[in-house]
Amino acid sequence: MDWINATIQGTLLGGLYALFAAGLSLIFGIMRLVNIAHGDLIVLSAYLALTVTMAIGVHPFLALVFVVPAMAVLGYALQRTVLNRTMGDDLLPPLLVTFGFSVIIQNALQIGYTADPQKLKAGAIETASLSIGPITVGVLPLLVFIAAIVVIGALQWMFYKTALGRAFRATSDLQDIAQLMGLNRAHVFGLAMGLSLAVTALAGVFLGIRTSFDPAAGGSRLIFGFEAVIIGGLGNIWGTLAGGVILGVAQTLGAKLNPGFQVLAGHIVFLLILAVRPRGLFPRMD
Repeated sequence: MDWINATIQGTLLGGLYALFAAGLSLIFGIMRLVNIAHGDLIVLSAYLALTVTMAIGVHPFLALVFVVPAMAVLGYALQRTVLNRTMGDDLLPPLLVTFGFSVIIQNALQIGYTADPQKLKAGAIETASLSIGPITVGVLPLLVFIAAIVVIGALQWMFYKTALGRAFRATSDLQDIAQLMGLNRAHVFGLAMGLSLAVTALAGVFLGIRTSFDPAAGGSRLIFGFEAVIIGGLGNIWGTLAGGVILGVAQTLGAKLNPGFQVLAGHIVFLLILAVRPRGLFPRMD
């Protein structure tokens, strides 16, 4: 029964990793952009939520009303003013620029908030649980998992059922032709980055409620997000959820064997899947 419980906890943890990965997968699928600063932007979202909760005394969930639009605007502005200028056939310039963003964000957060770990206080929901026979499920992890399903489902619907989604797909597949047909590539890419950081904001707030964070915490979140994207399959939005769940279950089962194996077990599973299926388990078929 302990192993079943560990598997369930790992599945719920996978919901958080899927939120880490969703924004990353979105911009890679549309722009072929590898955002090295993605983990630091998640942490930045958590700090923005911390600032809002301390400034006006609202619950972290209500802080999403401020943080999500702020991060979306930041994403659009970064893409239009900086990242669009680096986009092209060479993947190295945007990679270097986002690495620079990562360094700037980490140092700015350390100056503004110090290196001390912080945490968002959400009250009783942090420890609330539901008992289903011998299995206990935390309410917060369950809410995070449900949020991941809703967000990924909404992204999938948007991508294939809306005019914005058609613009994303057209610009991703045939940029020059899409430009000739009247689509402003710079604007479409800006919207994609804004949407990515809106999802990132949600992930950052959930991260801040679930665990402590500090200015240097972005690197591990970036790794977990990348691993979830690659395990699930590049270009597959629902695959990010599957990848997050596989990674989360691997970590909790590894911790069950030995607490020191938690993160290592996830990396080992990632490497094994990458060796057998280099494009991931559920790659998008073009």
